[in-house]
Amino acid sequence: MNLRVGFELVFSCMQRTPMLLMLNTHASHANEVIVPDRLRIDRPLPLAQYYDSFGNLCSRIVTPSNGYLTISTEALLNVSERPEQPGPDNYQSAVEHLPDECMQFLLGSRYCETDLLSETAWAMFGNTPQGRARVQAICDYVHHHIVFDYQQARPTRTAFETYREGAGVCRDYAHLAIALCRAMNIPARYCSGYISDVGLPPPYAPMDFCAWFEAYLGDRWQTFDPRNNAPRTGRVLMARGRDAADVALSNAFGAVPLVKFAVICEPQ
Repeated sequence: MNLRVGFELVFSCMQRTPMLLMLNTHASHANEVIVPDRLRIDRPLPLAQYYDSFGNLCSRIVTPSNGYLTISTEALLNVSERPEQPGPDNYQSAVEHLPDECMQFLLGSRYCETDLLSETAWAMFGNTPQGRARVQAICDYVHHHIVFDYQQARPTRTAFETYREGAGVCRDYAHLAIALCRAMNIPARYCSGYISDVGLPPPYAPMDFCAWFEAYLGDRWQTFDPRNNAPRTGRVLMARGRDAADVALSNAFGAVPLVKFAVICEPQ
């Protein structure tokens, strides 16, 4: 299936401001690319790119001193027409047998306070079977515990606050599930990107960037989505890290308000 993904972001610029952007599809999709997602900027600005420690492609620009700045892209990927399937190996490795790369994804992070949720996690999930069944039990709990509400979204909400408040958006679902998994000694990392509505009945909500997570089970990272809590068709990763602080779509080192936002993720 050919899937078209892209966006248009418009920023209001009041002075020259450095920005760090994480707006490209992840390199793990390289074999699926038909048309690459090259960033388009409506001003002749220098752009430099590098890969961060998580393998995400990052772009650096300096905004103009006034007016509006539009950043957009569009890509075409050939992705599977079938819904996601669980990995073949679903066992949970003992901590001492985990690969070194997994260890940072067991620790608390900016939005995932494992220390505040450890007792709660063990009380709720300590008697569940280890492995995929335990991660799915966590996703089931988070899916039903949180009421999805854009009006209650805020960029500073943590996993513990989400647990107490019971409301949020997809990043809050992911943060709470990640923190609970880590508290149960299951490595978990935050993911952001596109998710299509292929295979879902209408009406469709306006397209947006989405958040989910990956847990390390067996000998591989496997996808879990506590917000939707069902296999999806056409999930495209953009970036992954410890939590949302590592994968922000844009970081402005000054005041650069986002004034327009549109996302595309649809079959071509």
